Amino acid sequence: MSETDPRRWKALVFIALAQLMVVLDATIVNIALPSAQQDLGISDGNRQWVITAYALAFGGLLLFGGRIADLWGRKRTFVVGLIGFAAASALGGAATGEAMMLGARALQGAFGALLAPAALSLLAVMFTDGKERAKAFGIYGAIAGGGGAVGLILGGFLTEYLDWRWTFFVNIPFAIVAAAGAYFVIREPAGGRNRSPLDIPGVVLSTLGLVALVYGFTRAESEGWSDPTTIGLFVGSGVLLFAFVLTESLVKSPLLPLRVLTERNRGGVYLSLGLAVIAMFGLFLFLTYYLQVVKGYSPVKTGFAFLPMIVGMITGSTQIGTRLMTRVPPRWLMGPGFLTAGVGMLLLTQLEVGSSYAGLILPAQLLLGLGMGTAFMPAMSLATHGVDPRDAGVASAMVNTSQQVGGAIGTALLNTIAASATTAYIADHAAGATTPGAQKLLQLQGMVEGYSAAIWWAVGILVVSATIAVTFINTGKPGGGPVAGSGGAAGSGESGEEGEAALKIPVVAH
Repeated sequence: MSETDPRRWKALVFIALAQLMVVLDATIVNIALPSAQQDLGISDGNRQWVITAYALAFGGLLLFGGRIADLWGRKRTFVVGLIGFAAASALGGAATGEAMMLGARALQGAFGALLAPAALSLLAVMFTDGKERAKAFGIYGAIAGGGGAVGLILGGFLTEYLDWRWTFFVNIPFAIVAAAGAYFVIREPAGGRNRSPLDIPGVVLSTLGLVALVYGFTRAESEGWSDPTTIGLFVGSGVLLFAFVLTESLVKSPLLPLRVLTERNRGGVYLSLGLAVIAMFGLFLFLTYYLQVVKGYSPVKTGFAFLPMIVGMITGSTQIGTRLMTRVPPRWLMGPGFLTAGVGMLLLTQLEVGSSYAGLILPAQLLLGLGMGTAFMPAMSLATHGVDPRDAGVASAMVNTSQQVGGAIGTALLNTIAASATTAYIADHAAGATTPGAQKLLQLQGMVEGYSAAIWWAVGILVVSATIAVTFINTGKPGGGPVAGSGGAAGSGESGEEGEAALKIPVVAH
């Protein structure tokens, strides 16, 4: 029986707090952006860079951050990431102009890329008992899924009643408490470092490849898919990422050992989670606009309108996922979870200008939250399934990378689909709108038609996500025997004690 850290539950509090801060930051700034743009004199053309600068630095540097966590030690990387994130947030809150704001956002993204993989890999190496691991990842999964919606509420409150600068300053107490707690409470298990020399070509190729990919999708949203620069970014990204994979297969100490990706359970998690996030991010955007523009909700009221989704996510993660994770194989939580979320999305395809919040949006959000919460929890746990402790940081970084890239793709792809459908609808019905009132109604109907068209795509993406989860993921329930027909560690059918022991992660029998 392996020794378990007696302070692991206290450590979880500080890890969860840090994760909440990073996830909050992804949405809290969205609500503050119009006010910040006005105060700092940022042009309409450049305002997207407040979001993009963060996304590029975070998405581009995640693999590097995960490898640094394996090299330096996760606790040290976690604390440095928190302190840096707090300093960058202070800089953003005190920004006096566009350049200072964009620089602060890029720094936040860079320190977030250190912090996020270190947090997840700390959980992976500290919680080794199957049932405890299920609970810990249930809490973490609920925060990862629901934190974005909490950000909308908090962002609305801070912007409406205080000042947009507080959407940055609010990170500082989070970071200080989490860093102090982590420093005194977290005790990293011995023997988990990867002291191999840093793979510099891998760092350069992966960072440039991911930045080009995320920027390509961001640019496609504003400039169109046929824009020469957008096409160039996608081609460049493909070439760079291919060169990265080739480099990783040849160098002695790769940044991302290909064994992390090729194990079918982890590969299935990265792919299905990335796709599910595409659907989720698009929906956050559409519902925010629908509630504020079509329904006329205030920022605070919009934030509260997302509460059913948060309740659903927390319930799905901590009550359904955690209770069933030690009883059924993960694929039977992830597949049905994504499908339940798909049913919630399907309801939202019925959106109209006069749709009832209580009759349509509320039940749809509950289903979406329940499904995503149930699926996210085993996905977060499986992300480091059977991985050598030395690779835990980079395996954790891959989950964050799939989420970050998924978010960028979701926002750009679904927004483009919605905009095209809106334009087509207005063009088809323009002849009938002769009065100013009719023209305004047509604009709103066109917007809702666009959202509905894009949400149909999101439904399809969630069905594909569920199919991948059920097909690829073949590990048994934690603590169970190996799955029939699986072949050894490489084939990844091992589960529970036998699989984990073979791959050097101690598990306490239960």
